[in-house]
Amino acid sequence: AAAAAWPELEAAARERRRELSLSGATVAERVAAAGGRLPAELLALRLLQSLELSGCSALRELGPGLAAALPALHTLVLRDNALGPAGLGSGLGGTLPALRLLDLSGNGLEALPAALGGAENGPAEPAAFPQLRSLNLSGNRLRELGPGLAIAAPQLQALLLSGNRLRALPGGLLPPGAAAGSGGAFPLLSRLEVADNEVEELGPDIAALPALKSLDVANNQLRELPAALADCPRLKEANFRGNQLKDKRLEKMVNGCQTKAILEYLRAGGRGKGKADSAREEARKKKREKQQKKDGGDREQDELEEARKLLVKVLHVSENPVPLVVKASPGVKDVRPFIVCCVLKGVNLKPGNALKRFLSTQTKLHEDICEKRTAATIATHDLRLIKAPLTYDVRPPDELKIVPLGRKETKAKDLLRQLQLEAEEQRKQKKRQNISGLHKYLQLLDGKDSYPCLVDAEGVVISFPPITNSEKTKIRKDTRDLFLEVTSDTSLQICKDVMDTLILKIAELNRFTLENKEDSASDNESDALCGAVNLNPSQNAEPVNLPLVVEQVRVVDTDGNLKVLYPSKTDLATVSSLLTVMR
Repeated sequence: AAAAAWPELEAAARERRRELSLSGATVAERVAAAGGRLPAELLALRLLQSLELSGCSALRELGPGLAAALPALHTLVLRDNALGPAGLGSGLGGTLPALRLLDLSGNGLEALPAALGGAENGPAEPAAFPQLRSLNLSGNRLRELGPGLAIAAPQLQALLLSGNRLRALPGGLLPPGAAAGSGGAFPLLSRLEVADNEVEELGPDIAALPALKSLDVANNQLRELPAALADCPRLKEANFRGNQLKDKRLEKMVNGCQTKAILEYLRAGGRGKGKADSAREEARKKKREKQQKKDGGDREQDELEEARKLLVKVLHVSENPVPLVVKASPGVKDVRPFIVCCVLKGVNLKPGNALKRFLSTQTKLHEDICEKRTAATIATHDLRLIKAPLTYDVRPPDELKIVPLGRKETKAKDLLRQLQLEAEEQRKQKKRQNISGLHKYLQLLDGKDSYPCLVDAEGVVISFPPITNSEKTKIRKDTRDLFLEVTSDTSLQICKDVMDTLILKIAELNRFTLENKEDSASDNESDALCGAVNLNPSQNAEPVNLPLVVEQVRVVDTDGNLKVLYPSKTDLATVSSLLTVMR
């Protein structure tokens, strides 16, 4: 009877879903009838990677063992419920090793659960949330935060605390003795929002957050801003509006000037600077210079500054007159269920060895973040040669035909047999077990009755993951616009993480090409490998330093229901410290 009351959970178990959202009046009634607790059936959905439980004022407890039961969770949204520290504690106790986003906003929390450092001595090692990137605690009743949070979530990049009752910042958030640039607590924290609190003091130890780029302390009770703000090496955006600052000139600047001007004013010691102020400023200057050398010297600082200039612009589906769509067939669910795609426009592969660097980068990503293609596989295509719409499908080995890169058309089973023979010959010649090239990935298809493939509108297979993509859509030196594809049999989040990194690496390569003016006439070997070069003079013109454009691509099921949209609002967050995304 209890299971029948939750048809969403039955469906999720039957369809082996990885995402689940529960909200609304009906859910609230069921939770209230169960005494404010979640059903035990939820803990049986071990494949869940994204779980949202929001807008349920009756929800007071997660129930014990949530973390242990759902180890694959990377997104947990518990917004606008009635969860207190005790109700959260039993559910979050333990470790969520894959969790990247945790939203606890709007719960009326007066203290944090032990798993987030709310206990008196903070959480014990190891970290409860080793991969957590974003934590939203807005709209609660928190008065203070303990240093245990830095232990619980050491990789935190965004901490949202607006609408609480905090009185000091950083307050107890940093462990005693935290030094600027020490790399101790929160070495990656780049976004800190503490608007609409009761903050009376912004302490100088704010400079101990070495990666801080965005700070929002609007609508608090600040009377002064510390000069130490100028020592935050990466601070680019700051909102101090809605405070009653004693320095009226500074208050005017806060309401009308850019962050850079405010920091310069603070660095100079403000208006009416005397000898003592000058001495303090000189001491701070020496301290900054010493810290910069300690962090790796001026050259490394310059590299960090340059890295922050990388730009990409996201073109939303609604803004695109002809958006590209990928339709996923039901059969991929049991073979290679996850795919993420996007279009990237504005790359420059023509000069010198730009194309070689691009291909080499893709190979390195396959070895590293893709874990030798066991976690995910990347495929890159020339967008001009794509015939949309595309279908992500499965076909038997003797029916899947493809023209592999550098080879003639063949069936998948014949290609694998040929690669296996080449691998054996390679072993004999080199007299060792290690093999190279595509031969390393043959075992990834062992035991599969059908193989995954990406098919264009003409029925041509353009990609056969994790083995190869097609000669038809091969990237050449005159390619400017790319269709990017990442597939996985492990998780959707891995696809997104790999795609984030791929876009970052392409942006870095594009900037390198722009800054290093190589001759567009490449060596003969590259031309032979990559095809004829288009010698249209207009295409050989000096490239303009414009942001790359990432066009969103939807993946839908056969009925047109959305499965995944990339990049969404939360995507590209993993590379946000090196990439500026204009949405």
